[in-house]
Amino acid sequence: MPGRPLPRSFFEAPPEQVATRLLGKVLAHRTSAGVLAGRIVEVEAYLGPHNDPPDPAAHSHRGPTPRNSVLFCPAGHAYIYSIYGRYFCANVSCEPEGQAGGVLFRALEPLVRSDRMARNRGLNPGAKPSQLTSGPSRLCQALGLTRLKHNGLDLINQRSPLQVRDDGFPAQEALVKVRIGINNAVDLPLRFVLRGHACVSGPKKMS
Repeated sequence: MPGRPLPRSFFEAPPEQVATRLLGKVLAHRTSAGVLAGRIVEVEAYLGPHNDPPDPAAHSHRGPTPRNSVLFCPAGHAYIYSIYGRYFCANVSCEPEGQAGGVLFRALEPLVRSDRMARNRGLNPGAKPSQLTSGPSRLCQALGLTRLKHNGLDLINQRSPLQVRDDGFPAQEALVKVRIGINNAVDLPLRFVLRGHACVSGPKKMS
């Protein structure tokens, strides 16, 4: 896998802080077809239920349930949930155990095996990078991530097939926007992107 693993302390911070730090890092999945990896270019933070007031858009805002229990685990674990019964979204747990903050991976820049990502998406190998991993469900499909196989994985453990890693990409100032694709707390500035990147999802005017 590209780069080096991150320490758990990286994720033991409020989600809005973890979100900005994640930009430029690498999300990598070791599969039977080889490693698939992309650079994180867009994320959204979701606040834990201990915040006042709780974040109504966060899956954890009413407390632990069988569905969201991973968010209440130690920081750095994958929380993957299904939408519309067929697509998936991938998050990472943040903050100390029990506080249930999370960051949603919204878009990646393909780095390793974009041809395989295209196949996973049902596209031809020459598809634009933005068609592969721009959007939370697209990136899960491109990397082959599902709730059944990947929910609860430790993204810090070097033996885990799914990891977040640091390949030395220089830190850049994050552009801060409101979250999209949700119905609650839409005015909170908790979406963070790399300015002007072609793989960012949603509205493309990012100046």
